[in-house]
Amino acid sequence: MKFRTQAPRDAIKALARLTATAMVALLAGFLETSAQAQPASMAGVDAALLEDMVVGSRILADFGVLDGFGHVSARHPTNPNHFLMSRSLAPALVTADDIMEFDLDGNAVDASGRSLFLERFIHAEIYRARPDVMSVVHTHSPGVIPFSVTKVPLQAMFHNPSFLAAGVPVWDIRKDFGETNMLVSNSAIGKSLAQALGDKPVVLMRGHGDVTVAPSVKMAVFRAYYTDVNAKLQSQAIALGGAVNYLTPGEGEKADKTNFAVIDRIWNLWKMRILPTLAK
Repeated sequence: MKFRTQAPRDAIKALARLTATAMVALLAGFLETSAQAQPASMAGVDAALLEDMVVGSRILADFGVLDGFGHVSARHPTNPNHFLMSRSLAPALVTADDIMEFDLDGNAVDASGRSLFLERFIHAEIYRARPDVMSVVHTHSPGVIPFSVTKVPLQAMFHNPSFLAAGVPVWDIRKDFGETNMLVSNSAIGKSLAQALGDKPVVLMRGHGDVTVAPSVKMAVFRAYYTDVNAKLQSQAIALGGAVNYLTPGEGEKADKTNFAVIDRIWNLWKMRILPTLAK
């Protein structure tokens, strides 16, 4: 007996198209709601930038790079001496309405009674020191912690985290400030961290996590994710024994240019991954 299979296949394809359409509609509805919810103090800020910050926060939370802590920020698009950052909130819960404007001293332009991240000075001092940086991500990435407390340098394993081939400095808060609670809680500590970062895209924080910077939110999020991936893979490679064949600085520079060229491909895939959370 022969069975006709074309009809079920057509039904599956139709369902897939319907699902994709529904997801796109969901995102459109979320963006419209976010734009309507935009606080008056954020007037003039492109809704697309706020979307990238929200999506980026949730992407990193979904991948486990961020948990209840950590933050994504962006330099203000029209005022380079200000930056945008969420109120103190778990990254997976951030919406456009939670994003606030700060000056480079870490002061909120309009707090409206909202609580602030204690470590906003990480972002403020990096934006002050690095005019080229348009986005900063701070994570407590589990993968990088071993490299922040040992003398094994974090090095680029493959093409996606190729930016690590430029070198990854490690900042130790104890060197300049003695025994602390390990948090970047004022401008002086933030300035020390920014100096350790120098002109690099990533700095590790001893016993704490890391900071990634980039010319866009998408690329800063990309770097935060692949820094964690690279750290885990490097730990595995070292455990295998023998010499590890890392990317050279030249290979890293060339590969990183390709990353910039294809960032939207991975970003759009990641966005689809977290779309269901945007409706909550």
